[in-house]
Amino acid sequence: MAALEEEFTLSVGALGARPNGVLGVEPSDKTDQFLVTDSSRTVILYKVSDQKPLGSWSVKQGQVITCPAVCNFQTGEYIVVHDNKVLRIWNNEDVNLDKVFKATLSADVYRIHSIQGTEPVVQFKEGAVRGLEALLAEPQQKIETVISDGEVIKWAKFFMVFRHPALIFITEKHGSYFAYVQMFNSQNLSKYTLLLGPEEKCITLNFTAYVDRKFISLMSISSDGCIYESLIPIYPSDTEKNQRVVKSQLLKAVVSDNSQSGIALTVLDRDHIAVLGPPMPASKDCLSIWNIKFQILQTSKELPQGTSGQLWYYGENLFMLHGKVLTVIPYKCEVSSLAGALGKLKHSQDAGTHTIPHFVNWETSQGYGLGSQNSEQSRRILRRKKLEVSLQPEVPVSEQLLSTIKKDSEKHIEVELRKFLAAKWTPDFHTQIGDIVTGLLGRCKAEPSFYPRNCLIQLIQTHTLSYSLCSGLMEIALEKTDVQMLQLCLHQFPDIPESVTCACLKIFLSIGDDSLQEININMESVFDYSDTEQDEKMEEQPEILQNGFSPENGNCGNFNPKVNEKPQNAAEETTSCPVTPKRAALLNAILHSAYSEVFLLPHLKDIPAQHITLFLQYLYFLYLKCSENATMTLPGIHPPTLSQVR
Repeated sequence: MAALEEEFTLSVGALGARPNGVLGVEPSDKTDQFLVTDSSRTVILYKVSDQKPLGSWSVKQGQVITCPAVCNFQTGEYIVVHDNKVLRIWNNEDVNLDKVFKATLSADVYRIHSIQGTEPVVQFKEGAVRGLEALLAEPQQKIETVISDGEVIKWAKFFMVFRHPALIFITEKHGSYFAYVQMFNSQNLSKYTLLLGPEEKCITLNFTAYVDRKFISLMSISSDGCIYESLIPIYPSDTEKNQRVVKSQLLKAVVSDNSQSGIALTVLDRDHIAVLGPPMPASKDCLSIWNIKFQILQTSKELPQGTSGQLWYYGENLFMLHGKVLTVIPYKCEVSSLAGALGKLKHSQDAGTHTIPHFVNWETSQGYGLGSQNSEQSRRILRRKKLEVSLQPEVPVSEQLLSTIKKDSEKHIEVELRKFLAAKWTPDFHTQIGDIVTGLLGRCKAEPSFYPRNCLIQLIQTHTLSYSLCSGLMEIALEKTDVQMLQLCLHQFPDIPESVTCACLKIFLSIGDDSLQEININMESVFDYSDTEQDEKMEEQPEILQNGFSPENGNCGNFNPKVNEKPQNAAEETTSCPVTPKRAALLNAILHSAYSEVFLLPHLKDIPAQHITLFLQYLYFLYLKCSENATMTLPGIHPPTLSQVR
C-alpha cells in the first residue's frame, strides 16, 4: 500500500513566485541536501529536514540560468549553465558565481546529467553528449548533430545499467516521438520510433522511465488522461538504425481527458507511480499514487493552490511547486499485496458502480464479447458478427499466430510473436494474449522438448497475465527448473497460490551456485556487489536498483565483508550474507510475493531442514541489516521490508 504523509514547505520566498516555476531539483552529495534552481538567476542549497537554505548563489544581472544545477558526486562541486553555453563550477566556500571557474562551450547545452557512480555528462540541444572532463579539456571542441532537423528534445533521464552509465532521451518532430538510448560503455546509440497506436491523435504530455531487467520501461501520460508504456530493449536485437516500439495502455482515466498542460508523472518503484494533475475537468490539481500492478488508485492529495505541473522525487520525498512555494510531501510505498489492493479498491468504489475487470478469463472468453447491458441487443450483435465473419476471408493476425504455434519451430514462432506485439493493439488484445499462452502451453504438454521460453517471457512482460489465467505456465517452469521464469512470474503475478510459492522457494534454495552463475537473474532487489571477485564472473545487473545492504558501509556491497575492527555485540556476529547475490535476488522475490502465513506454513514441511536453515540465516542477516539504521529499513528502491523479513 502507498500513503502520502503531511506536507511541508521550503522557505523559498521569491523563488516560488517565478512565472515558470523552477528549473529543477537535484540531490547533492550530502544526505538530505538538494539543489533548487529557479527559472532566472539563483541556485539554492536546502537541507530538507531543517526546511532551510544552507547557501545561495546567483549569476549577474542580465544573465539567465538555462539548465538546472547539479552536483558532481565525484568531487562534491556544483555545476550550472547560464546563457546556454557558459558553464560554471563552484563549491560551498564560493560566494560569487562571477568569480568561479568558467568555460564557454561551442554549442547550446540542453542538460547536465549527474548520478552516483560516474562522472557528469553534458547533453547538447542537438543530441550529442560529452563527459565533463573531456569537455573541460577542450571547451570549444566541435559538437556533432545527432538528431534530425526539426527534432526537439522533450525529456531525458540518466542512470546506471549493468554498471555502466546510460542515457535515454525523447524527441518530438511534427507530432511524432522518438526515443534514443545511449550506452556509454559501447558508445552505441539506438533510435526508436514510438508508435502511438490507438491514442495517435492525443498529445503526449510527460515521460518517466525505469530499468526493468533488459528493458527500459518508458511510461508516458497523454492528453486523453491515460498512461501508456513502451518496453525499449537496452541492447537492440538487430542493426536497424530506426526501430519501432509500440505503446500499450497501462492505466486509464488517471487525469482529466482534456488536460493539455500542467501534468507530470514519475515512477516511485516497480509497482507505484505518482501523478500530478486534475482528476476531472473542473477539479483542482491533485497528487495521486497509483498501483500499476493492480491498476488502482491507492492515495491522493488535493493541491488547492495549483501547481506548475512539475514533479521530482528522491528517496522518500516528492517535490513540487504548490502555489508560490516549493512543497515537500513524504510518501511510503509498501510492497503490493492482492488482499491490500482489493481492500483499498472496495472502499474507493461508489455504491452501485460497475467496473470492468482488467483481466479476462481465457476459458470463457472465446466466442463471447465482454457483454452488454442489454442482453437482447448483445444476441443481435453476436448474430450479426457471425454473418460478417462468414463474409470476411481474411484471417486475423492472432489466428495466424495460433496456427504457427501448432506446427512451426520455436525460432519462427518467436519472430511471428514479435511482429504481433509490434502491431497496433486491438481492444481484444488481452483475450488474444490469453489464447496465445494457452496455445503455447498446450504444445509444451504435448511435446516435452518444446519450450519457447523467450516467447513466454515476452508475453509475461505485456503485464496482462496472472497465475489464475495461465496456471500451467509456472507448472512447466517448475518442471524445467527455470528460475529466471519463476522469478519473473513472482514479480508479475499477484495471485500465486502458497503451494506454488513454496515450490519456488524449494528450487531457489536447492539449485547449485554454479548453475546460478550461468542464469540471467533480475538483480533489482539486491544491493551493489560489484567489488567481489566472485561477482566479476556473474552477469552484470542494474546498479540503480538495490537490496537491503547499507551503502554507507564499505562492507555493504560485499557479500563477504570484513568484520569491523571496533567491538561487536552478540547480535552483530553475522555480518556476511549466507547466500550468493543471485540466490539472494531469488529469495527476495519470494519475500515480495503476496501470501498468507496460514496457508504457507503447511507446505514448508516439504523443504529439507538444511535449506530451511539457510533461508532462516538469510532472513536473520536481513534483519540485522534493518537494525543498523534508525528507520529499520533496508536501502535501495525495492528491497524487502522489515515486515516481510519477520
